[in-house]
Amino acid sequence: MNNIYICGLDEAGRGPLAGPVSAGAVILPEDFPLELLNDSKKLTEKKREKADGIIKEKALWGIGFVSHEEIDRINILEASLKAMKLAWEMLILKKDDWCREHNLPPIDISSMQAIADGIYVPDIKCPVKCEVKADGKYPAVMAASIIAKVGRDRLMMEYDKEYPEYGYAKHKGYPTPAHKEICRKIGPSPIQRLTFKY
Repeated sequence: MNNIYICGLDEAGRGPLAGPVSAGAVILPEDFPLELLNDSKKLTEKKREKADGIIKEKALWGIGFVSHEEIDRINILEASLKAMKLAWEMLILKKDDWCREHNLPPIDISSMQAIADGIYVPDIKCPVKCEVKADGKYPAVMAASIIAKVGRDRLMMEYDKEYPEYGYAKHKGYPTPAHKEICRKIGPSPIQRLTFKY
């Protein structure tokens, strides 16, 4: 790997009316199969699942979630940035073990640079470059978008088992007509973002 380690950061779930927002942080090894990657929104669910497994097997990664209650309390932008910070902190906690497993020298935070999708900088302890549509341009950001999306989708599938009438397995909390209609009909679910417009 090069002397500078690029950490991709991206979130998933800013737009839904229910559930948490998630974020991924990923540093890819030099031999990672880049053909698996793309903006998570442009991959099929099957391809996202496959890429997620290989990212978690080969790359250094972290994931963060911020709950619907905290989204209502601090707003979705702040919650998204906090999820990125939590993902980055998880990655940092894992980095020494990952380097030992891959026979790599230890990664010093001073040798890291993060690239975050969007225009706002998360509060992390390394330089951050923000760029709109970075998730379609930089492999590490693509990887972060994939693990954030897959992680959140899996969580929403679990919530669907608890609250099946809301259809979370289908729409993952996004503002579909069916989702908005059921909320109007029977009221918000326990994981609803109450500060969002319906």
